[in-house]
Amino acid sequence: MMDNKLIVFSAPSGAGKTTLVKYIIETFSDIVFSISATSRIARGEEKDGVDYYFLSNKEFKARIENEEFIEYEEVYGGNYYGTLKSEVDRIWKLNKIALFDIDVVGGANIKNMFPNQTLSIFVMPPSIDILKDRLLERGDVSLEEINVRVKKAESELDYASRFDNIIINNDLEESKKIAHTLIKEFIDE
Repeated sequence: MMDNKLIVFSAPSGAGKTTLVKYIIETFSDIVFSISATSRIARGEEKDGVDYYFLSNKEFKARIENEEFIEYEEVYGGNYYGTLKSEVDRIWKLNKIALFDIDVVGGANIKNMFPNQTLSIFVMPPSIDILKDRLLERGDVSLEEINVRVKKAESELDYASRFDNIIINNDLEESKKIAHTLIKEFIDE
């Protein structure tokens, strides 16, 4: 029924992709969130197998060697993030569409690996200044970390052209409508 489709949302940190992803998951019953693996420590209320699959650095590297990832990347201070093949298989066995909330490099890699099965959406902040303000308002990382993320965001914006669609997230309700329309068309193809 779903013929193994994938939907990728990518954006610089603070652009609003996670908010859009949560909206899509709540709106479409045929779409299931793909849980990423990471070697970083869980933050706050995060739960293993719900928010991420938390792996040690050693275990993550062993799984890389065993070619268990569709894609992976080392980001933000030596932490690894990636998508396990088993996670996508789990979702496809449910006859559902896998939805990714993933960094721009990982998103571009998934689109390259599955070009005809993937709808890729890049969520663009209205400006770098607004992005920095959003990160400050969240209050979940240090000013030093915010500066690292803003610097990374500037280079990530260069990836936007590699995605099927770009949503400039200036107005959240409008962005939700655009995302809904794009995904509905993709599902109905």
